[in-house]
Amino acid sequence: MEIKRVTKDFAVSPQVAPGDLTALATAGFRAVICNRPDGEGPDQPLFAEIAAAAKAAGLEARYLPVETGKVGDETVAAFRGLLDELPKPLLAFCRSGTRSITLWSLAEAEGRPLPEILASSKAAGYDMSGVARRIANGGRTPTDVADASHQIVIVGGGAAGISVAASLLARKPNLDIAVIEPAEAHYYQPGWTLVGAGVFSPETTVRTMASVLPRGVTWIKAAVAAFEPEKDAVILDGCRVVKYGRLIVCPGLKLDWRAVPGLVETLGKNGVTSNYRYDLAPYTWKLVQELTSGRALFTQPPMPIKCAGAPQKALYLSADHWLRNGRLKDIEVAFYNAGAVLFGVAAYVPALMEYVERYHATLNFGHNLARIDGPSKTAWFTRTAADGSKDTVETRFDMIHVCPPQTAPDFVRASPLADAAGWLEVDQATLRHKRFEKIYGLGDVTSTPNAKTAAAARKQAPVVAQNLLADLGFVPAHVSYDGYGSCPLTVERGKIVLAEFLYGGKVAPTFPRFFIDGTRPSRAAWWLKERILPPVYWRAMLKGREWFAGPKTAA
Repeated sequence: MEIKRVTKDFAVSPQVAPGDLTALATAGFRAVICNRPDGEGPDQPLFAEIAAAAKAAGLEARYLPVETGKVGDETVAAFRGLLDELPKPLLAFCRSGTRSITLWSLAEAEGRPLPEILASSKAAGYDMSGVARRIANGGRTPTDVADASHQIVIVGGGAAGISVAASLLARKPNLDIAVIEPAEAHYYQPGWTLVGAGVFSPETTVRTMASVLPRGVTWIKAAVAAFEPEKDAVILDGCRVVKYGRLIVCPGLKLDWRAVPGLVETLGKNGVTSNYRYDLAPYTWKLVQELTSGRALFTQPPMPIKCAGAPQKALYLSADHWLRNGRLKDIEVAFYNAGAVLFGVAAYVPALMEYVERYHATLNFGHNLARIDGPSKTAWFTRTAADGSKDTVETRFDMIHVCPPQTAPDFVRASPLADAAGWLEVDQATLRHKRFEKIYGLGDVTSTPNAKTAAAARKQAPVVAQNLLADLGFVPAHVSYDGYGSCPLTVERGKIVLAEFLYGGKVAPTFPRFFIDGTRPSRAAWWLKERILPPVYWRAMLKGREWFAGPKTAA
């Protein structure tokens, strides 16, 4: 443990272990604040362990978790309250101490001169110059002066963000475009289903962010903290302000692993896995290969979620492997779905039910995963009956594939851009924000009633590009998005039910029926998923080549 004194009453440190609390008490500390969220790292103790050790050592302990790059004004206010409440001296910690010293610097902004805060932080080994303007603003996020300004600003460097940047440049080269994205890596997420089935290696689904950004686009490597649409401003963590002429919001959605108690602590061990994470999909395949008997559960939370077919894809591919290896007779397969139907577009359900029956899978509708205990291999579901009544169902497992609850990112949900449910509020045809005319959105974050898939983003990107440039007077016609989405349902290794549909669940096949009948399992559709779609993603969608994705002129 490395204690870094900031003042006589306050210190910060990197991660504290339960065994450190006695030493802290001996050193004279009377309280600790944990700013690191539980489950952030595999070698990290839970706050409950810290709190128990603190109590045994005679220390007060408080939990104020902060995600990296997301020190918001409300969190600063809460930290200020803890500084007033807790006995002194006190110590705050996170993974490196940076979030804790940032919180202190901002919380002290109204009571200490800026030079003193910067000097004290620097003496402790932390450079707070990046939030100097915010400190000078009393710890709050100012928006008066821009640190950068661009003609078009895109929030998010995922499939939607890179695609729309490329589509814009394909229509009008030399646009001044900036992409705000904190991540170093860009993932081909549709490939993770096949990683979990041993078809793809995980490395084939990832590239560096720098390698996929279109040439000429400015990369702002930072996290978004807030939006100020009335001032045409995006606020970054650290109080930097980026002004825009037009804004495109497409940061994807948030996989809320912490919404299920016990899940974060057991992911990647105890037979608990998910194809919704790059690092966990290989563990799915490991579990499938090793399981010879027992219970295999597959869960799906309430809609909306990213790729609504993915939870059952994992079931089908796993059961197919067990069937081919003669193990399925000894494995009980069960699907726990919070919804009321197997798939939202009825035309594809009969083919899927044939595979449910082939794999002898039990369907449990109205069951939402509520809690999980990995070491005891037990899961609890909230079961909702037809009359709305609820009860709890407890079941054991040997393997469980979890699809986490999903929401819009926090900085969107808490912003003026969100609708009542927290999603980015855009017109479902034009993808323009309903209240702020300079803002567009696409991808998983929007309020549009379409499937949240990469195929949808591929169709949406040209629509946003065309409509935004039409607003600026660069192109003549506005266009509309028809709700297209696609879900290649991998029902067995080598066959796929290729679901394609528009708003309202209208079936919308891309290919002639003699080549691919989407309502029936097809080897051609598997070939498309395995061999064709990955290069189309990397070499076409992210490059502004809109094959089979050209937008239609608005009526």
